[in-house]
Amino acid sequence: MKHGSAVLTDTKAFASFSVDNIDLARTFYRDTLGLSVEDRPEGLELDVGGGNKVFVYQKPDHKPATFTILNFPVDSVDEAVDGLTASGIRFEHYDLPAIKTDKRGIARDDRGPAIAWFKDPAGNILSVLEGMDK
Repeated sequence: MKHGSAVLTDTKAFASFSVDNIDLARTFYRDTLGLSVEDRPEGLELDVGGGNKVFVYQKPDHKPATFTILNFPVDSVDEAVDGLTASGIRFEHYDLPAIKTDKRGIARDDRGPAIAWFKDPAGNILSVLEGMDK
């Protein structure tokens, strides 16, 4: 019995997410994070490295995601946090049973990579994480 379909095997899938203000998003992703950002009629196309693109669109009734929508693998989470903090990024702090961050906003434990979370102007959660393939 054959499962699935080959219809999607030759496509180039991409992720997308919404924001409440496309102009603030453009400035944040281009000027603060330093990503290449292309304006498209429907929104913004972010080049997140390695030929990967993410689409950002404005949605009038946008509600921020309650989970991490975009992860940025880095060589050193400490250096990334320092650089982003210098650019005005404020890192999230968690004191939960499964997630605890230090005073800089970095979570370190045996279950996964060192990771730090921050938000875009629309309240969506992003992260920098160490030890993952870049």
